[in-house]
Amino acid sequence: MEHKFLIGSATAGGQVEGYNTNSDIWAMEYMKTGGYSEPSLAAANHYHTYRQDIELMHQAGLNAYRFSLEWARIEPKKGVFDEKEMDHYLDVIHTCREYGIEPVITLFHFASPKWLITEGGWESESTIEYFGEYAAYVAEHLKAENIRYIITINEANMGILIAGFLEKIMKHMDGAGLQIGLDLENMADNQKLSEQENLEVFGVRQAAVFTSPRTSHGDEIVCRAHRKAVEILHSILPDTKVGLSLSLRDLHYTEGGKQNAEKDWEKDFLHYLPTIRDDDFFAIQTYTRAVFTEMGEQDPSSEAVLTQMGYEYYPECVEHVIRKVHESFHKDLLISENGIATDDDSLRIQYIDTALKGVLKCRDEGIPIKGYMYWSFIDNWEWQSGYSMKFGLVSVDRTSQKHIPKPSLSFLGSYTEKVNHQ
Repeated sequence: MEHKFLIGSATAGGQVEGYNTNSDIWAMEYMKTGGYSEPSLAAANHYHTYRQDIELMHQAGLNAYRFSLEWARIEPKKGVFDEKEMDHYLDVIHTCREYGIEPVITLFHFASPKWLITEGGWESESTIEYFGEYAAYVAEHLKAENIRYIITINEANMGILIAGFLEKIMKHMDGAGLQIGLDLENMADNQKLSEQENLEVFGVRQAAVFTSPRTSHGDEIVCRAHRKAVEILHSILPDTKVGLSLSLRDLHYTEGGKQNAEKDWEKDFLHYLPTIRDDDFFAIQTYTRAVFTEMGEQDPSSEAVLTQMGYEYYPECVEHVIRKVHESFHKDLLISENGIATDDDSLRIQYIDTALKGVLKCRDEGIPIKGYMYWSFIDNWEWQSGYSMKFGLVSVDRTSQKHIPKPSLSFLGSYTEKVNHQ
């Protein structure tokens, strides 16, 4: 039986739940050299409001919700798993089912347990085994849940992208186009000052958090951790499809720029093909395009509309990236993140409309695209950018913590019936 096309939204626990106190990122929020503009605190309070939030999704017509399980909650100390926290996430899953929402689970979305960083973090061989043990624990608890999709690691290429953009900064170039709210120049300035503070907080001079600039060795650690998790999840949950997500842009080029664009696609995607060869699906995360000239990546034109994140408004990127990925990867695809940071909700509606029309065009041509998850369900804490980026379909009154749907939420939901009418 063919499942319905998924139309939903996405969140990450560290950005919406609040008080993820055992995570490395929570610790860094309070470090002088952590680079975070403001602490997450209660975030969107989603840890306590998930039931109301999932009901809002249902009322709007959404049929899927992509969310992360927080490793730092489930395993707050090395080898010590918290059954109450796992039960919390099981209740999120059960609430989704109650409201006809398909849960799409991410095992890891940027925030690591603080103890993992003390053990060497994402540059250490031991992380492969640790991540495998975490995946096995979760999988055993999901046996009765009939989960269709699990994403192991969110944007596995993020550390490599950050390393590349820091290198550009050192060459007096800017970091426009990075699809995460990070203050890269601040990171570079603080590198040496942070060593003493890392020793105090994590017990190591270099804290290899997931969003640190990553070495090629660290990249291999991430890839092997993913493959380990796939093997474990396949053995425990044989009917669940397992995949990886990467941060990708729609790459364009002018005369003389083709080689630079191809080099970037190799680094961002083709490089990971051996890693995802045994996966059941691939999760695409895309927000914008990049244009390459003979000299390299160029800034958006002066006529371009820029989002709050500073990159070009370009919803066509979704259709183009689907087609590009499908040239090399022929299994199922999900859009696990796509969206726009803006205070103009009419612009958000326009963005979603253009993006989804492109997705459905690909589907109608036979490309196995199975769903679209808008980022984000709710205005969230956008990592180092704090609360300044408005990605949400729902706003948050920061005083009362009231969640207020925007028109874009019901607009996205209106697509669900349209695409599943057959």
